[in-house]
Order: sequence, then structure tokens, then C-alpha cells
Amino acid sequence: MAKAIMVQGTMSNVGKSVIAAGLCRIFRQDGFRVAPFKSQNMALNSFITREGLEMGRAQVMQAEAAGVEPSVAMNPILLKPTNDVGSQVIVNGEVRGTMSARDYFRMKKSLVPEIMAAYRRLEEAFDIIVIEGAGSPAEINLKQDDIVNMGMAKLAHAPVLLVGDIDRGGVFAQLYGTVALLEEEEKRLIKGLIINKFRGDKTILDPGVEMLEQLTGLPVIGVTPYLHVSLEDEDSLSERLEGTQKVDLIDIAVIRLPRISNFTDFNVFEGMEGVSLRYVSAAHQLGRPDLMILPGTKNTMRDLLWMRQNGLEAAILKAHRAGSVVFGVCGGYQMLGNSISDPDGVEEGGSIRGMGLLDADTVFEAEKARTRAEGHILNPRGILKPLAGAAVTGYEIHMGRTVVHGDVQPLTEITDIITGERKQEGACGERVYGSYLHGIFDSREIVSGVVRALAEEKGISGEMEMTVDFAAFKETQYDLLAAGLREHLDMKRIYRVLEEGA
Repeated sequence: MAKAIMVQGTMSNVGKSVIAAGLCRIFRQDGFRVAPFKSQNMALNSFITREGLEMGRAQVMQAEAAGVEPSVAMNPILLKPTNDVGSQVIVNGEVRGTMSARDYFRMKKSLVPEIMAAYRRLEEAFDIIVIEGAGSPAEINLKQDDIVNMGMAKLAHAPVLLVGDIDRGGVFAQLYGTVALLEEEEKRLIKGLIINKFRGDKTILDPGVEMLEQLTGLPVIGVTPYLHVSLEDEDSLSERLEGTQKVDLIDIAVIRLPRISNFTDFNVFEGMEGVSLRYVSAAHQLGRPDLMILPGTKNTMRDLLWMRQNGLEAAILKAHRAGSVVFGVCGGYQMLGNSISDPDGVEEGGSIRGMGLLDADTVFEAEKARTRAEGHILNPRGILKPLAGAAVTGYEIHMGRTVVHGDVQPLTEITDIITGERKQEGACGERVYGSYLHGIFDSREIVSGVVRALAEEKGISGEMEMTVDFAAFKETQYDLLAAGLREHLDMKRIYRVLEEGA
């Protein structure tokens, strides 16, 4: 049976996911079969497995670091917020319904058998399981029915490493306060503290580290620096979405919707010389980019209304009339049409006028489309015409069905890997394109083709290609992460903790 180790944090976004991924990579490099696990993840970045099941992308990233195929057993519960007080609840990759936070809180303890069934499947197949917590274990109002932090550590008999983020300030208070709020049984599960995202001279930090060890009775097993690695981030906390980058030769603007999902679709553009990828949340930030991307969203209707009210929709339409190309993915694709209707109240109910850039209409249905697909670009109009025939792979996760009209042409022809069904999907106009396929830009051929077409139109000479293959680039980042953690964590102690258990 697998040995387990758990990474918990003093708060959200302290680096739990990245440290867990780094440990997965280190254990893999050391010859172990390793799997990530997070019992409950709240995220809008999700993924479809080979079986057509939905899971959080953080565990997909960690599975990549571990060199294993992502499995829904690695993330048995996924919560996808639909508004400020409710989420779609996905259990073992299947939608159970949309619940208010209070209703979910009442029933989540009943999901423990399903959590443990998933965990046992991993336990039987791997040598080591790296478990990730969520938020903080010291949320005293939530501890009674906890299934993701100390509650999970107890179920798995997993020793815990507690991570604090010094970059956000107050790391000693974070770590000491978290430990102080735990019960004695929970404190005994913590085997070491990690100070993460440190910049500067560590010797200046040493007196504080010594005092922290005295106060908590726990060893600080590492002070990890702010590692400059390019990995997928969790949802709207991602630093990628903060601020605006400088505009480079090719300017790509992604609309930062309030409920943006799967923004990892666009990370690939960051690896291209001469390309800037900006996230824009206000009309005055938009300017006149070469390409505007409308991303996926967990609430298409509400986010379209948000754009309409804050002036972004008008700014996008103005930039499009001036020559900017528009590409919508999933919910962003739905926004580009004439109308969005929700007769069954899947999102907001009723209907809303679309942006009118494509002659298409979307109707929401209760059943979620959830599949993996592969195929090719058909014969797009306009600037992306050179992409005809390019291979595409990706996955669909959406509630709506979009029907195109008139002379609007489909963008791709794909085969559903789960069912074998062959179909045409997406739509294209002269300078507007849409697709339901997440991951459509992961292809080196497609992303290079898009950027090359934009460059040629601007009269920029020379080849604008990805500097490396995206999949190979990610592998180098996992190796860099592992090397950085090996240097700054006491891995001998971590292996001893792993061997001794809880």
C-alpha cells in the first residue's frame, strides 16, 4: 500500500499546488510510482479525462509532474462556483447538481465513502501519494466537517507539511497562528514547516526561524525561494491575471471575466518571442490588440452582462471594427452569437442578446457536454485561412448547444474520442472565430500559425515560432521546480517523515 504525505497551507495561494507538484516530480525522479490527490478542489480550471470525467487542472498538472495519466480518482470532488454563494458539485467526474454553500456544507460529510474509495484506488496502484489540502486547516468555523485538510490527513493517516507564504507578509504569524488554532491531535500530524516564496538574504531570516521552531515545537524543513518556473495556476488567484503587461510586437488581450475558467488554454502564448499576453478587465485597458480572446466562463450570461455594463463589450466591438481579430473559446464562443437562451434555468434563466459577431444562437441544456476530441481545422475564412487542415486536440466542457445559421462556416471537424461520433463544431467569419475546444491552442502548428498570420498582416518580417515544443517546455519546468525544491528542502527529513507516517 502507498505511503502518503500531505501539503497544507496557512491560506489560499501560498504555493501548496506547486510544492505538491515538485514533490511528485522528485519522488518520480527517485524511482517511485507517485500520484497526487486532493479530496475536494474548488476551481474553474478543469479537465476531461480519457473516460470523459471532469477533474481539477491542478491535479492534472501534478499528474504530469509525476509522469502519470490524470485520473478522476486524484480529485474526487470538484466545486465550480456559479455565483458568490453556490457551486456546481462534481463527484467522481459527474455533475451531482448545483448547491448553495450551506446545502453543500450539510451534505459533504456523506461524500467521505466516495473520497476514500477514490483514495484506495490510488493507494493500491502507487508507492507514494502526495495529498494537497485546501485553504487553511485553521478555518475554525469549518473544522467540524472537514474533508480536505486535517480531516483528510486523519482518514489517510498522512503526516503533514505546513506551508506559509512570506511574499505576502506575516509568515511567522501565519504559521504560528495556524498551529495554535489546531487541536492537539491535529498538531501531532504536522511534521514540518515550510516558508515559501522567499526573496533575499536567508541569514536575515534565521533568527525568526529559530524563534518559530521554539514557539511551535516544529522544525522548519525548508525556506524555498521564489522559483521562476512557468506552471499552471489555480483560477483567479493566478498572478498571471494581475496587472497589465507591456505590449509587444504581437498584442494578445484575454478578457478577464469575473468567472473566467480554463485560462490555462492561453499559457502557450507566453512561450513565444515577441508576443505579449495581457489580461484585461476594464475598457480603458483594452486598446487595439491584434487578437482579443474571450475565454471560458462558469456563467456565460452573467459575465456577458458584466462586460455590457462596464463598457468592455462596446470596446471589443469597436476594436473589432478597427481590425482586431476575435476568438471565443467555450463560453466566450457562446457570447459571440446573436442570443443565449436558458429555458431550464441552468445559469440565469430567460435569454440575453449576444454580441452579434457570429450568426449563431446558443440554448443551454441541463446535460453537460463533457468529452475529449481530436480532428482538424476545416477551411477558415479570413486571416486564419492558412490554418486549414491543421490538427487539433482538446476537450469540451459546456452546458449549451450552439447552432450556426446562414453562411457561417464551422471551424473544425472532430471525432469524439469517448463515443466515436464525428462532427463539425465552432464557427468562423472574416475576423471572428469560435470553438468549444479547450486546448485548441496547445498545438505548436496552430499557435505558431495564429501568431504568424497576425505578424504578416502587420508587415512584421521573419518567422515567429514557439521557442520550444509546449509539452517539452512543461517537462523542463517540472525538472526546474524539482531541482529548486531539492536544494532548499530537507529531503532526507521528508523521506524520514514519509517512512514514519503519521
